[in-house]
Amino acid sequence: MREQDFGVVRKPLSVLERIYGNGFVRKGLILAVLAAIWQVYGLYLDNPLLLPTFFATLRSFFERIASGELPLKALTSIEVLLQGYAIGLALALVFTIAAITTRIGNDLLETLTAMFNPLPAIALLPLALIWFGLGSPSIVFVLVHAVLWPVALNTHSGFQGVSGTLRMVGRNYGLSGVRYVWKILIPAAFPSILSGLKIGWAFAWRTLIAAELVFGTTSGSGGLGWFIYENKNTLDIPAVFAGLFTVILIGLLVESLIFRTVERHTVRRWGMHV
Repeated sequence: MREQDFGVVRKPLSVLERIYGNGFVRKGLILAVLAAIWQVYGLYLDNPLLLPTFFATLRSFFERIASGELPLKALTSIEVLLQGYAIGLALALVFTIAAITTRIGNDLLETLTAMFNPLPAIALLPLALIWFGLGSPSIVFVLVHAVLWPVALNTHSGFQGVSGTLRMVGRNYGLSGVRYVWKILIPAAFPSILSGLKIGWAFAWRTLIAAELVFGTTSGSGGLGWFIYENKNTLDIPAVFAGLFTVILIGLLVESLIFRTVERHTVRRWGMHV
């Protein structure tokens, strides 16, 4: 039977409807409105030491990009962040596999997450400085703490939510141990795992910037937090806002380019929700 027999009417979308249907355009419009409010309020306030205008911040941002200072600071921070993030993910996987395969492992993970998950990572930095000295190892230590517990908690919750049917399928195929976790539990629990990865990334990123702001350099040149701190001391407030703008921009890029891509090629393709 032909489509017209059902009386289906197709109405072409207008240009405005097509533009509004694009999520990137809507979010870009929101950012443009926020930038305009910032610019207008900065002009009204007329106090660059309190709040530089949006265009003054952009000018400082591009000047520091052209000089290579901001890219170097951002690269320094990202290198340290990736070290702590990778170690935190590896430890979270070990704890979670132990928790899902053994009773004592489950008790251990529940006890440790109850103890350490509420503890702010930055609160451990003074101890880390005593144990590891002033440098990257101290920052990496607190980053591991920031990543480990939320990732392990979300992953463990996702594993516990896997249906009994899928578990029986894995057992019937003779899967056990790591192979059972890799082939059955991780795909089924991936929405929760992805949420944990996002939370761990956000916690690690803000912990890193806070640590650099409070305790200074993480290596010879320091990162974005140290850049913000230095320019605050010299009262170069547009550069301070340029550093904050870079922190936000990196966060948006990671969310849009990495996590959204992973989500699109996994949970959305599989018909799951995150």
